[in-house]
Amino acid sequence: MAAPPDAARSASPPSWHEIILQGFKRNAIDLVPYVPDRVLTPLIQSLHDDPFFTTFATAREEEAVGILAGAWMGGRRGALLMQTSGFATLPNVLASLVVPCQIPLIMVVSERGTLGEFNYGQSLVCRTMRPVLDALAMEHHTMTRFDELEFIVDRSIKQAVATQAAVALILSPLLTGGKLFA
Repeated sequence: MAAPPDAARSASPPSWHEIILQGFKRNAIDLVPYVPDRVLTPLIQSLHDDPFFTTFATAREEEAVGILAGAWMGGRRGALLMQTSGFATLPNVLASLVVPCQIPLIMVVSERGTLGEFNYGQSLVCRTMRPVLDALAMEHHTMTRFDELEFIVDRSIKQAVATQAAVALILSPLLTGGKLFA
């Protein structure tokens, strides 16, 4: 039975974080460690609220990578949530564990360091993150548009698992609204 016309008009489109959450579910991503981040808060809260997911904060990004590598080896799928500056701590663990052991690490990165950023450290990491990913031959996508988000998230996860290769899904402030500065 179709929804009444008024109900169809009043239904709002899903938010960026709802699209990512559904993409995780469709691809059996149920373990989601994260390092707290203001931009990712709506996604983190939605994951905590959904009993499908095991979601928890970690002290550092490398800790989350270790947890996810072990989970993959034990037959479980997961994703890491972090902001751009956290990526700066990862090149060693990516090059020494994730890439050579073919761990399909899914990284969701809220992009800082661009579009009005005030913190030089964030800007520097933002400018170096993609070249580091390229040097490690790691797939990465910067998502800026709602109309592409579902497709990119779904296909990136499927490719990472099928090829046993990591992927970084970078969430542009154009998509999320970014961090609000005082």
